[in-house]
Amino acid sequence: MSKYFIFIPNLLSIVRIGLVYPILNNIFIGNFVVSLGYFLVASLTDALDGFLARKMKWQTYLGTLLDPIADKLLLSGTIFILWLNSYIPLYIFIIFIGRDVAILLGAAVHMTLMESETPLPNILGKITTGLQIAYIVVILFFQIFQISLSLIVLDVFILIVTLLSLVVYARNWLLDINKYHNE
Repeated sequence: MSKYFIFIPNLLSIVRIGLVYPILNNIFIGNFVVSLGYFLVASLTDALDGFLARKMKWQTYLGTLLDPIADKLLLSGTIFILWLNSYIPLYIFIIFIGRDVAILLGAAVHMTLMESETPLPNILGKITTGLQIAYIVVILFFQIFQISLSLIVLDVFILIVTLLSLVVYARNWLLDINKYHNE
């Protein structure tokens, strides 16, 4: 029976991709309540598709490609539009985008050198994604309620976690590649 529902996680990833434009457009025009609503729905689809794929064993090759693409489009696009409209500082934008680009390049190198499938995310990567989602939600709440407090402590925290996540990914890839070539 469950084989008939194997498409659901992929459909949720496609919905997340489809929500990217409305989120970005609503942030751009200053409609933060609508963008927050869409962003929360998109974030929930991320959690739900991962849960269904793992727990119900509804994983597909397409899903291993769609899910990270949907995540990168959602988070990178949102961070880009927030920076473009001066709601976050440039260094946050650079670190978030730099991490995503480095992870994509690292995964490509890892897959090429080891002739393997898409590398699995690590727990710190999942925590980082969750914290980045929370960071974006906080920024949108600040815009909705016109709160003008400094977020420097939150900015520094999210930067440290994001950079630490990148270091862990790089370390794991290097260890995997070294192990593969020593076998």
